[in-house]
Order: sequence, then C-alpha cells, then structure tokens
Amino acid sequence: MSWKKTFAWSRYGRWGLVLLLTASAVQNGAATAGGSYVTVAAAVAVLCGAVLLVRRFPWFLAPALTTAATGVWGWPMLPLLLVSLFDLAARRRAALAAGCGIAVLAANTVAPTAVSLWRPQQYGASLFLLLAIVGGLWMGNRRRLVKALGSEVEHLRVERELREEASRTAERARIAAEMHDVLAHRLSLIALHTGVLATKTDTLPAPVADRLALLRTASTEALTDLRDILGALHDPHTDAGAPPTPVLRDVRELVEQARAAGQQVDLHIQGHAEQAPAAHRLALYRLVQEGLTNARKHAFGAPVTVRVDYGPPATVVEVTNLPGAPAAHAAPSGYGLVGLRERVRALGGHLSAGPHGAGSWRLAARIPHPAHSEQNGQRP
Repeated sequence: MSWKKTFAWSRYGRWGLVLLLTASAVQNGAATAGGSYVTVAAAVAVLCGAVLLVRRFPWFLAPALTTAATGVWGWPMLPLLLVSLFDLAARRRAALAAGCGIAVLAANTVAPTAVSLWRPQQYGASLFLLLAIVGGLWMGNRRRLVKALGSEVEHLRVERELREEASRTAERARIAAEMHDVLAHRLSLIALHTGVLATKTDTLPAPVADRLALLRTASTEALTDLRDILGALHDPHTDAGAPPTPVLRDVRELVEQARAAGQQVDLHIQGHAEQAPAAHRLALYRLVQEGLTNARKHAFGAPVTVRVDYGPPATVVEVTNLPGAPAAHAAPSGYGLVGLRERVRALGGHLSAGPHGAGSWRLAARIPHPAHSEQNGQRP
C-alpha cells in the first residue's frame, strides 16, 4: 500500500475517532449537568469536534477552543484536547502543545471538583497529556519518513526509466552509425565500379553506357542521402576523434580474444556469415560480446557455450554458461541487455535472457530473415 493510500485510511480513521470522542464529550457533559443535553458544554463540544474535522479553519483555532473548553468544563472535554495536542505535536509544534497542556492544568486548579482534571487521580490527566504529545511527535516523524521514502522510490523509478530510455536511444544511434558505415561502403563500391566501367563507354553499347551513368549518379546521391539521414542519429556525446566502430567483425575473432583472456568458450557455427543480412551479423556480434562479458563478470572461470546459426530462415544465437563465482572487481551491471533487446526488436526478432536449468544462464535471440518474414506475412 502506498503512502498516499495509508494517509487516506488514517484520515477516515480520524473522522470516526473525533465523532466518537465528540459524542462521548456530550454524554459526559450531560452526566455532570444533571442529565441535560441542551447545555453550553454540549454545544461547545460539538463546535470543538467540527473544528477538529474541518481542515479549512486556521490551524490555531482547534487548540484554542479545546484548551478553553477543557479549562472551563474539565475532564469531559479532555479527549478532544488530546486530539488537538496530538495534531500540534505531529506538525512540529510540540512546544505550543505543551503550553496548552500546562494552561489547562493551571485552569483546572480552580475548577469544580466534579469536573477537575486533578480529581480523582492527581496526575492522571498530566500523563494523558504527555502521552498525546509524545504520540503526536512519533506519528509526525513516521508520516514524514513514509512520505520521503515514497518520494525516493518514485524518483528512483523515474530515474531508472530515463536510464533505460537513454540506453535504448544510444543503441539505436549505434545501429544507425554501424549501418551507415556498412551501406556507405557498399554504395561506394557500386559508385567506384560503375565509374570505372563508365570510362569504357567507347567499347560499350550506348544503352549500357547510359545505364551505367545513371547507376553511378543514383548510387552517389543515395550515399549522400544516407549520410544526411543516418548521420543525424549518431550519438551527439561520442568523441568525433574516436576510432570508428568495428563493422562486420567475425564472431570467431571475438571468441579467440575471450580464449586468449583465459575464458573457456565452446563455439558451434552453422551456415555461413554471408547468408545473414549485415544488420543481423552486427546484432549477432553484439549479442555474443554481451554474453561473454556477462559470463566473465558473473560466472568467472565457468565454461561458456556459443551456438550460432546464420540460417535461413532466421539468424539464431545462443550463449549459455554454467554457474560460477563472480569475478573480482567486476563492474556493476549496466543496461547492455536493454540496448540489445531494443536492437533485436528493431530487426523483428526476439531476445530472452535468464536462468536455464541446473543453475546455468542463457542468452538467446532469434531474428528472422527479411525474405522469410515477408513470405509469412510478418514485419521484417
């Protein structure tokens, strides 16, 4: 239950308590007045109860009325005064609450014996007044603590969402940068070869030469448009002088690096890398990289199995590691899986990560090839 709901229930409980104490004050006042309910004391008790319930009145009105009423009519009004002192202490006005209690006790020294707070127990009323103030201080501190904790939890939730959103945005920008490099390379090759062929126009038929010129112009314009569109998606915080992100690196190279670092990796590959689209190969490289990194951090020394299937109909990758001890001085977990999940989802695939039997951990992804997705009526 949230702190807001807790406060709502406490407000309903307060209403019931004040109504009960007001009725008790009217009843006790009637008992001291010979059984008559139509008295000034009864009217004052109802007025004090109303002031305690209605929050629109000034905060000092309820303590003033209950203090005056208890000073004049004694113990029948004491329960309403206790509620008022409790509220003052809960609002960090304990000194004023103590002053009201002292004033009431002083006024009752000259009150009739039948309603005096000093009868029949000399210090009984003083103890009740002290307990009301102490209880109000405790309740006020508890409310402030619960409210502060609720605000902190909400702040952490919002901060976590912002970090995940930033991670997804960064991953999308990285994908755009990598695809820009890949497609720019391919388009540059097309433009280069068509340019070379265009120099042989004297040996080529006129229609072929015209087609080559058109192809070269189109590839050059496409390369310019690609750089304008995808270039805007690059991470603005990335250093312009930083080395470019590796493009289309082989998974075998990544596994060899892990083995050189002392990690036990068993690699199984089906198919050829050329069978998968470039975007799939980039995602596959990142998935294996994240899986090996997590295995080193959370299961240091445990064997890792990497399975890769370039398809078709889909590019599939699976990284499984047995349980092991966390690595010493391991960096805290970040949002690598959040970015990878966003990358795989953008390609129309699905990623799963979690425990997988006998305490092992499994990271798996399946990304359907565009042609297969179109044949099955799926979004590529």
